Amino acid sequence: MKDYSQPILKTFISYFRPHRRLFVLDLSCALMASLIDLAFPLVARQAMYDMLPGKEYATFFQVMVIVAIAFLLRSVLNYIITYWGHMFGVRVEADLRADLFAHMQNLDFGFFNRSRTGQLLSRITGDLFEITEMSHHGPEDLFIAAVTILGSIIIMLTIQWQLALVILIIIPVALFIIMLNRRRMVRTSRRVKERLAEINGEVESGISGIRTSKAFANEEEDFAKFEAANENFKNSKCENYKAFGLFSASLEFFMCIMPVAVMAFGGWLIMKDSMNYVDLITFYLYIATFITPIRKMANFMETFMNGWAGLTRFIEIMRMQPSITSPEEGSINELGMSFGMSFGDVYQDSSMSLGTRPQNSFQNSSNIVPDIHMENISFAYEEDTIDVIDGLTLHINEGETVAVVGPSGGGKTTLCQLIPRFYDVDEGTIRIGGVDIRDMNLRFLRKNIGIVQQDVFLFPDTLAENIRYGRPDATDEEVYEAARKAEIYDDIIAMPNGFNSYAGERGVMLSGGQKQRVSIARIFLKNPPILILDEATSALDTITEARIQSAFDKLAEGRTTIIIAHRLSTIRGADRIVLIDEGIIKEEGTHEELMAAGGQYAHLYIKGDY
Repeated sequence: MKDYSQPILKTFISYFRPHRRLFVLDLSCALMASLIDLAFPLVARQAMYDMLPGKEYATFFQVMVIVAIAFLLRSVLNYIITYWGHMFGVRVEADLRADLFAHMQNLDFGFFNRSRTGQLLSRITGDLFEITEMSHHGPEDLFIAAVTILGSIIIMLTIQWQLALVILIIIPVALFIIMLNRRRMVRTSRRVKERLAEINGEVESGISGIRTSKAFANEEEDFAKFEAANENFKNSKCENYKAFGLFSASLEFFMCIMPVAVMAFGGWLIMKDSMNYVDLITFYLYIATFITPIRKMANFMETFMNGWAGLTRFIEIMRMQPSITSPEEGSINELGMSFGMSFGDVYQDSSMSLGTRPQNSFQNSSNIVPDIHMENISFAYEEDTIDVIDGLTLHINEGETVAVVGPSGGGKTTLCQLIPRFYDVDEGTIRIGGVDIRDMNLRFLRKNIGIVQQDVFLFPDTLAENIRYGRPDATDEEVYEAARKAEIYDDIIAMPNGFNSYAGERGVMLSGGQKQRVSIARIFLKNPPILILDEATSALDTITEARIQSAFDKLAEGRTTIIIAHRLSTIRGADRIVLIDEGIIKEEGTHEELMAAGGQYAHLYIKGDY
């Protein structure tokens, strides 16, 4: 488990460890290539000093063949650096992306409520791509530059220390100017990343909502939003290139002034007979040797700035902690065991008055006792805001069907989102089988709850795989049986490709009723003891609703069921009806009892709202 509270660079380097062999191979090849570059000017100097004046032509050509072989080896090393070095970067990027995606899955709903899909997509793709280049070229280019420059200066000091001092004076000044420009480039590069995320957000919204946009003929308005984001991105990109231009221009100046300085001071030394032409040529060769890696570093600076900005944004998310977490080991685990006790044991030992387990076709494969007890719970989405749920107490017995009704905004959906811990209560407790849900493993809790919502999400995959999402290890026959129970089997078989038919993006290839029945088939396959129907039929016409209702009736058999509904047909068979308004229970009872009481429920019913 990585510690993301430590410095960013230290966290980044920790991703190198699993691939350290590739990293060492990359740097080893870079070192060998640098040594070959450093050796060539010395060989050339020796040739000009001894071999050519001494007419040792055979030796000269033998040395040249060796140099050619060395440069052939350097080409092989360069291939390894380019290919395996990039492979190292890709593997680091893949690890970063896997950790980021896994961490996002653990973040609570509040994070996704505040974030746009396109912006998150930008972070998990574009930002991390830049890190690939940085993780490869960064250490490699820095290492090559350090070895080449340091080696060159040491050798030049042995040749003519006075001329080498001129280089030593110019390099620190150049580095100082570079560092000044680096800070500005970091700021502008981060702004570019933020603006790119905004564009991705607008593109994602525009594509996802294209049907709504066309239905309202609002293409121009949507384009105006995109154009504004695009303009911001263009401006931030211009600032970034301006900063990079200043950096590049200052670097080029120092790279060009260095040979001039060597020529001027070296010429003066020759005039004083303190240096000869051979040594001056050798100096020029070494300047050319270390100017090349410095230029590479200049080109790398843009990649580094983008990569560092992406890394900073990566760390920003990784440091976010989910407010809803599973308890420590020893609490309720995925097998339903708590300190050696099953949910059934907890249920038997509980002093609460609970309903008896009904005998029916549904088989509860887990040990969970699906009774739900909410005791004086309160909840608000944000601090210092009005509670959506305010001191509510509700007991639902095992196998009981409870319908939750009330005006919009009264807290019905929020109440049902608290049961699977999509959000945590601010006050009070929710118990299932006598156990506080905060003491349960999240995965175990949610595996035992099936939710059918009004807005059904289908993946862009086959219908078989969309149904199998309810239990990924299900066989084809189990998928077919679930489809039969959900009364969608005949519809699927009638399609050209049957269960291999493509559902389309978000299920656009299906009707509303078909999508709903596919989601019901998922729940049949999941087979949970607790079922939540969150206005699952409110968007359907009455004929389609009647067809689906029988599937719901089958699905609810023997399960503890909570129904949020706006139509009387979906709650007529409920054991109890609970009316919630302003976060509290205003009325409770059967349909007949509530009608006889003549209260708010009866008023809504008479008005035709239910």
